[in-house]
Amino acid sequence: MRVALVIPASIKNHLMKYIIAVFVLVVLAGSCRSTRKISSSIGKKDSVTTIIDPKNSDSAQKVWTAYNKISTDRIEFNTFQAKLKMDYDDGKKAYKDLNVVLRMKKDSIIWISVNALLGIEAVRAIITPDTVILANKIENTVQYRTFDYLKEVSKLPVDFRTLQDLIIGNKVFLDSNIVAYGEGDKLISMTMLGEFFKNFSQFNSGDLSIVRSKLDDVDVTRSRSADLSYQDYSDVGGGKHFANRRRISVSDKNKLDIDLDFKQVQFDLPLSYPFSVKNLKLK
Repeated sequence: MRVALVIPASIKNHLMKYIIAVFVLVVLAGSCRSTRKISSSIGKKDSVTTIIDPKNSDSAQKVWTAYNKISTDRIEFNTFQAKLKMDYDDGKKAYKDLNVVLRMKKDSIIWISVNALLGIEAVRAIITPDTVILANKIENTVQYRTFDYLKEVSKLPVDFRTLQDLIIGNKVFLDSNIVAYGEGDKLISMTMLGEFFKNFSQFNSGDLSIVRSKLDDVDVTRSRSADLSYQDYSDVGGGKHFANRRRISVSDKNKLDIDLDFKQVQFDLPLSYPFSVKNLKLK
């Protein structure tokens, strides 16, 4: 007896949207990387420190010390593997508890497999610095795109290395143009102003792990914004911490919400990246 499986329609297109959404977040963050320096004295207002002249200010040096520690706090890896649950809602389609397997080889490949209902693999994707390949296992089709395609769709510059850092949880969104700084018992906050975006970020004062990053478009004629939150950290060795729960909200003309719950996170194991297009039709 044949059983009809109910698979969410167009899940391939929504995976592409997810990949693009991640790239948008990367660029929202990465676009803020300017080489401009802090350019104002430090004066307290409420709990926020406004920066005016770092050269002759002990307080400004304190800001730079914190910034340097935060910017150099990174998870280094050769390979990475994780299973995760993903919730996706773009206002038109919403999927709950998608099972995702994610594998990466540093600076080389990102491999993604998405299972729909009953554990049936719906989509397999490979991203390299040059290419994106999407295999729709339900429709038996394959789609090839250049890495530049993601730039065109997102209408923003993108970078493979920054994407892998975002997945790992490294702080790819930092900018040296700090316009405000605050320090409390539990959190350090920084507001960084780049060429395209204003970035308000909060870090745990103890281990400097990222808690939240809010990115808003500097251009008032546009409405792009992104809000990233990081929770449930675990020690992955070497004093490094990995955020197992993440929430990503992107607003442009439309709203996109993605919740990620990482499971079985592993680093530096020998990994394979199987990908076959046999019997798949070009789309």
